[in-house]
Formats: sequence, C-alpha cells, structure tokens
Amino acid sequence: MSPGQNPPNVEQAVPFFMVRSMDASLRFYVDGLGFTMTRQWVPRGHTGVSIWFQCKDAIAICREVRSRGVDAKRPFVGNGMWDTSVVDTDGYSIHFESPTDVPEETELEE
Repeated sequence: MSPGQNPPNVEQAVPFFMVRSMDASLRFYVDGLGFTMTRQWVPRGHTGVSIWFQCKDAIAICREVRSRGVDAKRPFVGNGMWDTSVVDTDGYSIHFESPTDVPEETELEE
C-alpha cells in the first residue's frame, strides 16, 4: 500500500448457498457433520447463491457504489451487521456487511 492510501474496506468474502429446507440443512450440518450454529439468520427472499463481503464500513461501500451508478439497497441492520446489497448482471446477490451495535431491523435514514 502506498503512503496516504486508505486501507481496503473489504476484509473477507463469505459465500451463502440458499437451501430448500432449513430443517434438513441443519440436520446435515449440525447433527451429521457436528457443526455448531452460533447465530441464527433468516433470509429475506433470497434464492440461489449469494456472497457476503465482511467489511469495515458497509455504509461507505453503499455510498461509493451508488456514486458509480450501481443500485445498492438501503442499508439495514440484521444479525448485528449493517447490510447493503446489489444484484449483479446474472441476478446474484452481493452483500456488504459490517458490525454494529445499532438495534436489529434499523434502516439507514437517507
């Protein structure tokens, strides 16, 4: 990184595979493979494959991509994270999230 350059905002990418049956999936991953569920997440109508990018500041990313003409969804808080999303040219959901203490289901005032 050059002097004076900002550090990268995106820190990690997390793919999500949307499932047909949460009960069946939990039986497979928790009961069958022995994984532990640490957080419960309820999808908002997503299907297919989605990728969640863990960021330092999802709201800043929302503002940046909007300034480039990309239709980013209004940020809201879910599962302790600010979440904003875009849909790519193939219809895949791309989410950007960052940790927050703001109450669940809060939407960013725009």
